[in-house]
Amino acid sequence: MRRSSGLNGENRAAGLRVVAIFEASKGILVLLVGLGVISVVHHSAQDAGEALVQHLHLNFLREHPRILIYAATHLDDAHLRLLAGIALVYSAIRFIEAYGLWQMRNWAEWFAIVSGGIYLPLELYELVHHVTALKAVILLVNAGIVAYLVCFRWGRSKQSVLPAE
Repeated sequence: MRRSSGLNGENRAAGLRVVAIFEASKGILVLLVGLGVISVVHHSAQDAGEALVQHLHLNFLREHPRILIYAATHLDDAHLRLLAGIALVYSAIRFIEAYGLWQMRNWAEWFAIVSGGIYLPLELYELVHHVTALKAVILLVNAGIVAYLVCFRWGRSKQSVLPAE
């Protein structure tokens, strides 16, 4: 007798497609950041950083805006191009992963488990050292996605080894 994995094929595909959309969204966000970084080449990165802090109404005396301003003052065009290149590579990886998940490819499922799982210890470390709601949400979302994908793969591998009725 064949056991059910708890999710029918349509629900499983829908779940993978939600994860694919999430990964593609991360790729789009990082690509936009990379384009923003490249747009300040040959311009003052410090001025752009200060304008961003002001636009977002951030307090210059708080830690994160200070880090942004400090980093912007020490970036030259070569480093800006490097950051933009890294953003491009990262977004390309997210887009490839999203495509593979959308097409329900085995390699993409494993890749998503590994790439999401790598961040979990770092996110947990950050949360333990400085608890914020945002860090908790990021950890929970990432852990939920990894858990879903592990369950998905587990169910798929059980289906392939169980004899058909």
